[in-house]
Amino acid sequence: MYYVGIDLGGTNIKAGIVDGQGKILAEAFCKTQAQRPYQDIVRDMAGCVMQALKNAKMTTDDILSVGIGIPGYANQKTGTGAFCTNLGWYDVPLQAEIRKYFDLHIAIDNDATVAGYAESIAGVSKDAESSVFLTLGTGVGGGIVIHGRPWSGAHGIGSEVGHMTLSVDGVPCNCGNNGCMEKYTSATAIIRMARQACMTYPDSAMMLRAEGDLNRINAKTVIDAAKANDRAALEVFDEYCKYLAIAINNIIAFLDPEMIVLGGGVSHAGNFLLEKVKAKVPRYLLYKTLPYPEICLASLGNEAGMIGAAMIGKLAVDDSKKA
Repeated sequence: MYYVGIDLGGTNIKAGIVDGQGKILAEAFCKTQAQRPYQDIVRDMAGCVMQALKNAKMTTDDILSVGIGIPGYANQKTGTGAFCTNLGWYDVPLQAEIRKYFDLHIAIDNDATVAGYAESIAGVSKDAESSVFLTLGTGVGGGIVIHGRPWSGAHGIGSEVGHMTLSVDGVPCNCGNNGCMEKYTSATAIIRMARQACMTYPDSAMMLRAEGDLNRINAKTVIDAAKANDRAALEVFDEYCKYLAIAINNIIAFLDPEMIVLGGGVSHAGNFLLEKVKAKVPRYLLYKTLPYPEICLASLGNEAGMIGAAMIGKLAVDDSKKA
């Protein structure tokens, strides 16, 4: 028997048929068109699942559960997409709506949480007893896995590390607070810092790559210029890595996981990012000889959302058998 994993994003819906070891056997995708009513989006989610089943030459009789990773806060008790700003969802009855199409176990969780769970099942943190996954993209998300299970806390926001306060009265965040981690450790943060730096260094390679237009600067622009030893870009990326190291130290001091996994768009900088962050983390530790988590790059890429969503569905099935 197999499991369905749905990765619901603001741009795309991806559905995968996954085996018990986290291997994707078939998949399908379509555009989210997030401005539509949630009923239309869920209908297309179901359509993606049916197409993936067709691609795998299977039917719903071969499936035990449907897991869904959503870009926001999922209320586990009510089965709702409680707060998904990119979709405009507030208390959407997602579990009840998807059950109109599939009379199966339905599980819902945050997209970063399920991606982190995927890495612990079939990725770089597979052998770790505990891990924290950080998605460094437009925002910053987190996925916590402890003793082989995803941890979302008592109220479902246990992995919202992107909204830990990193700087008191710092940069305003979209959540309404100031100084949140994602305002200093996201791709958006790199862009903001780069644009500021270009005001001081107008001859920077970043400006050359952006053809003189600040609005054309993105994270890749900065990273590529830093790799080419552009002074301004190196200063920006060094500052970024400092904040990321501080954030990682906060996680270490609070949770002390066995492994910290870096994913998301910024992680595509690879060892250029990893080596700089790993060099900075020891400076912020409680004491300098303190053993600390291995810091690694995620390995599953865009498949993590589907795999992790399927695996939380599997977890729901396994838990029901124990009850």
